[in-house]
Amino acid sequence: MSQFVTDNSKEFAQSVEDKIAEFNWQNWEVSERLPLGLKLESDTGELLAGFSGRTFGNWLMIDNLWVSESLRGQQIGHKLLIEAEQTARAKGCSYAILDTLNFQAKPFYEARGYEVKWTQLAYPETGCKYFMVKAL
Repeated sequence: MSQFVTDNSKEFAQSVEDKIAEFNWQNWEVSERLPLGLKLESDTGELLAGFSGRTFGNWLMIDNLWVSESLRGQQIGHKLLIEAEQTARAKGCSYAILDTLNFQAKPFYEARGYEVKWTQLAYPETGCKYFMVKAL
């Protein structure tokens, strides 16, 4: 057997993720995980707001929701989240899950029915990460 070799590349990390996914699909009750992306662009193609996540089985997993500073406070994030949730429901999802950091969007999600199920303290050092869930 060879020695371990350091490889911090994104390509290698993706290879490991692909191997885990391959194993999971052989043993898991869900046969597909579908990406869900929504965006708002300016007339010139500049990204103004975006949502990325995935649906699988009963779940919508929210990876990212971002709104440019110039549009914050105008309900763009709210509308983006509602659209993503409706799309997920149409695909058969009953729940949504996400994580957010202590300085990010916990109040935003709480105002829209998400509940903290678990808090990772001391993340990455003195902050914390909230894992939140909502029934759709």
